[in-house]
Amino acid sequence: MLRKDFLWGGATAANQYEGAWDLDGKGASVPDHCTNGSYTSPKRVTVNFEDNTLYPSREATDFYHHYKEDIALAAEMGFKVFRMSINWTRIYPTGMEETPNEKGLAFYDEVFAELKKYNIEPLVTISHYELPYALVEKYNGWYSREVIDCYVCYCKTIFERYKDKVKYWLTFNEINSGTMPMGAVLSTGTIKGYDGPINKVPDEPEVRFQALHHQFIASALVIKYAHDNYPQFKMGNMSIFAATYPYSCNPDDILAAQKQMRIMNWFCSDVQARGYYPSYIERYFKEKNINIKKEANDDEILRQGTIDFYTFSYYMSSCMSCDPELNRKSKGNIITGVSNPYLKTSDWGWQIDPQGLRWSLNEIYDRYQLPVMVVENGLGAYDKLEEDGSIHDSYRIDYLKQHIEQMKEAVEDGVDLMGYTPWGWIDVVSASTGEMAKRYGFVYVNKYDDGSGDLSRKKKDSFFWYKKVIESNGETL
Repeated sequence: MLRKDFLWGGATAANQYEGAWDLDGKGASVPDHCTNGSYTSPKRVTVNFEDNTLYPSREATDFYHHYKEDIALAAEMGFKVFRMSINWTRIYPTGMEETPNEKGLAFYDEVFAELKKYNIEPLVTISHYELPYALVEKYNGWYSREVIDCYVCYCKTIFERYKDKVKYWLTFNEINSGTMPMGAVLSTGTIKGYDGPINKVPDEPEVRFQALHHQFIASALVIKYAHDNYPQFKMGNMSIFAATYPYSCNPDDILAAQKQMRIMNWFCSDVQARGYYPSYIERYFKEKNINIKKEANDDEILRQGTIDFYTFSYYMSSCMSCDPELNRKSKGNIITGVSNPYLKTSDWGWQIDPQGLRWSLNEIYDRYQLPVMVVENGLGAYDKLEEDGSIHDSYRIDYLKQHIEQMKEAVEDGVDLMGYTPWGWIDVVSASTGEMAKRYGFVYVNKYDDGSGDLSRKKKDSFFWYKKVIESNGETL
């Protein structure tokens, strides 16, 4: 049984949801330089803005002008928590200003006031895939240590401004995306001068991991600062959890899966939860000829800035094999692996594995013994808007029902599970493909891949289902 104070809610990200990309003093972030794409045609990042090209994050689904309506819908479902992010460039347009943009700060004042009206707790991601593009141009993103100071300044500003309004903070979204080449666009911003598809970014592993080190230091610094100055805050991480199984009982497959789990799933959270680089990463760095530059007090900074709770996204699992002939690939959430023959897939080829969520929760809690929260989970699918305005998304209900069942099993296994915020509780732009057709929400937004749509909101069948789930604290599924 889930705890009585279980935090039911839903998740969004400013760059995929907020819109108003150049209003009221906001600057351009990396997503504002990304075009639309699809499952078969990757979105692009462009140095210069192109005419007659759609940049979907610029309007997204326009939370900026619909926040009161949207929060009322969340409240109607019974949300206890609302996961959102603050757009860095709405507060510091280039990331380098000496004073913040007051209009940006005031917008989030209004959002938090609206949430408080309905007794909904905000869960704020400080940096959710929206690095100021000016920091890419000047510093090559997080590769340069100077960006740490920019981030710390930004955090200090929002901590002080919202100290009485926000309790739960996540320092970086899916920080471990920085272990993969595509993370250069999504997270670390190490794309200075790059113009092209996001899946073709030139891969420089040493640059990626150096940028990741600077994110670790930035995260630890602001966690320590929050603990010292705002003891009421709870500071968390946020990782992609890509459950990885051995394809067979061949010991080589088992070792391959263990290696993948360590680099993809454990490395970043080991640093953030334990406060030091794990021993296994030394061999990986040596084999990849990666040399991380640290300053004298970096190890102490990491030790002093560990997280209070662990959060993660879970969408799918995959398998690892040592057999080069196994070329069946499972693609999704920027993770590839050998397809699992026991699992079905979504419209986008993501393998659906509810039991993998239970397994993941157990592995995470056994490792860290910290409260855990699932802050992204959901099914991207094609939704059909019927003539009468209804959207029958039984496939989404089935997906979420099965995952909630497995969360409850994990709680029975002993996991301290804080809450659950399914991804894209309202339709948003897809981070991986830049399209609207891949919908996740309980609420349908009238917005399409050609940029058309009046942005009106309609409740899907899953809206009413999730309302009952929350009312019953997960007992009625």
